[in-house]
Amino acid sequence: MLKRVVKILFLVVGGLLGYQFGPGLFHLLDSLLKIGMPPAGVTPYIGIVIGLVVFYFLSNWLVEYVVNTVRWGEEMLVKLPITDVMFGAMGLIIGLIVAFLLFLPINSIPIPFLPLIVSGLLGYLGFQVGFRKKEEIMSVFSIGRKEKAKKDTSVAANVEHKILDTSVIIDGRIADICRTGFIEGALVIPGFVLEELQHIADSSDVLKRNRGRRGLDILNKIQKELKVKVQIYEGDFEEISEVDSKLIKLAKVLNGKVVTNDFNLNKVCELQGVPVLNINDLANAVKPVVLPGEELHVQVIKDGKEYGQGVAYLDDGTMIVVEGGREYIGSEVDVLVTSVLQTSAGRMIFAKPKLLEKAL
Repeated sequence: MLKRVVKILFLVVGGLLGYQFGPGLFHLLDSLLKIGMPPAGVTPYIGIVIGLVVFYFLSNWLVEYVVNTVRWGEEMLVKLPITDVMFGAMGLIIGLIVAFLLFLPINSIPIPFLPLIVSGLLGYLGFQVGFRKKEEIMSVFSIGRKEKAKKDTSVAANVEHKILDTSVIIDGRIADICRTGFIEGALVIPGFVLEELQHIADSSDVLKRNRGRRGLDILNKIQKELKVKVQIYEGDFEEISEVDSKLIKLAKVLNGKVVTNDFNLNKVCELQGVPVLNINDLANAVKPVVLPGEELHVQVIKDGKEYGQGVAYLDDGTMIVVEGGREYIGSEVDVLVTSVLQTSAGRMIFAKPKLLEKAL
């Protein structure tokens, strides 16, 4: 069917061109070859016949190429998301409008086909801008809606977006932090993070499935029980495959901060200049400060890595390595802090039994 339509279009174009340029062609041939001009009223119709014959043979030669090109373009458009097509078309229209406004000054420049070239260039640039900048355009309109909704408030405040990643949602401590009121602004939960949580919750692995369901429960708790503003970001970045890269891109678009406890994502955000809030850093910052020489009362529960060491824990989970503490396993003992080591995994305290200090 498509081939037939293309052939008909070729014939229509050939007939129109023959009707338009047939008389001029006969005049040219008559001046060159002295073939004799047919009657003036007949030349347009002879031109139509010649145009139909010429374009009929051209259609047999070019129809496959044209049909394949049309089908390729159709497949590309069908695969593209509707938002990409809409914003690309809007950019194309704006580019052509600008080219139309510039037509008169450009037409005065004596360069052949310059208006056509400028129109094609501006149309292409408009399409590319609309296609590639759709997320920024959508965010501008969403920010406008938010500010319009705030006009009735007495105090105008800039909402700071805190973008949650998958790890911090599954971790669950973000709900407790929100309950205390230390998180200001709006929590943004991207749609692609929700999709990743759903995949984890539907996993065949029991551990992953439980982690995913815990994350969904935490989100439900934050949204329904806590007095914090939660926004679901429905947009996506189709050209980016990794969720972490999408989070960084979204943080740049919304001018927000990424909330995570992923060490690698933390480093990538810092390299790209994106503000990041790490829950682990916050937990380490609020742990009680322990100085060398202080006395602690702990229970030694297991062996350490080195010979004779024992391991104890504070209430906040901080590990204490007790030198010579192996003999006190299972019992409570007073220890003196000798040094404190801060690592990326947390804080580690080294100590020795107070009884040993007295013996010395």
